[in-house]
This record gives sequence, structure tokens and C-alpha cells, in this order.
Amino acid sequence: EVVSSLSLGLSSRARCRRSRTLEPEPRPRPESGQRFPGRVLPSDLDLLLHMNNARYLREADFARTAHLTRCGVLGALRELRAHSVLAASCARHRRSLRLLEPFEVRTRLLGWDDRAFYLEARFVSLRDGFVCALLRFRQHLLGTSPERVVQHLCQRRVEPPELPADLQHWISYNEASSQLLRMESGLSDVTKDQ
Repeated sequence: EVVSSLSLGLSSRARCRRSRTLEPEPRPRPESGQRFPGRVLPSDLDLLLHMNNARYLREADFARTAHLTRCGVLGALRELRAHSVLAASCARHRRSLRLLEPFEVRTRLLGWDDRAFYLEARFVSLRDGFVCALLRFRQHLLGTSPERVVQHLCQRRVEPPELPADLQHWISYNEASSQLLRMESGLSDVTKDQ
């Protein structure tokens, strides 16, 4: 329910059109996600003539930031005197996006735990609807908790949704990796927030 209510959005073009006409933005349907159109440009190509990995991350970063702004999370963080950092990301490339191919970045909030929001960005080819890449993100909060942000936005306490199984595996991997790195550094008792 809250994931749906936080997953709001309009395309960047639609926002620009509205700002030019000074009309108020209508509230999108709660179940809609943020969508950003794009096209593979010559400057985006790697040596194999498909969109390079850095462009996926850049486009997903813009889409994630816009999504968190649109659904009110970044405003709530400001009001709570807190902030967020990208703590982890993972990309799965399924098919190359080629020169001049139109695509759309579909961003949505998957859920949260006691320290972070989890988001997804899908790169969908507009030629055939194929999901060419799937990126997942852990947006860590500092100075507050996701539960408090959601409560601030919804004006009531909300239980977090159950995270998808594949996302839970990724979270476990990241926790195990962090443990190993802390042990290697001799910091096994130090938390990340310090």
C-alpha cells in the first residue's frame, strides 16, 4: 500500500510541459512508477557499439533521485534533518541497447528495512517492451530510519512490505561482504554509522 503510494511519477517531459504552463501537477495514480524516456546516442556507445555500462548507472541515478523527490522522500529527509547515500547497487544486463534505440527507465520503490530503502530501475526497450537491464539499489538513510520517513509521509505507522526473495539474497550477500571487509580491516565491532 505504501510502496504504491510512494511510487508516484511523471516523465521529465511531462513535468517540463506542466512547469511551462504553470498548471499544478495532477496526483498520479498510486500504483504508477516513475518513467523516464531515453535514446541511445553515439556518445553512449562502447567499443562493441552498444550502450556502455556507465550510461545505465547515470540514467538510473537520475531516475532514482527524481523518483525519491517526486514521492516526497527527499523532502521528508530534509524536514527530518537527515540524508541518504547510495550504499549498494547491482546491475543485470539482459540484452544490449543499440544506437538510437528508444528506451524507458522505470523506477519503483520495492520496500525498506530498518536502515534503507530498496529501489529498482528497469531499462525497457520501447521497440518491443523487452527488459534489457535490471538495476537494484540500496539507499541508506543517515540520521533517521525508513520507518520514520514513511510515517512522516503517511502520517501513520506502516508495516514494510515483504521484500522479494531475490532482493533478500542480494541483501544477505552485501551483509556477508561487509562483515568480511570489516574483519579484514580489524573493525569487526564498528558499525557503518560511526
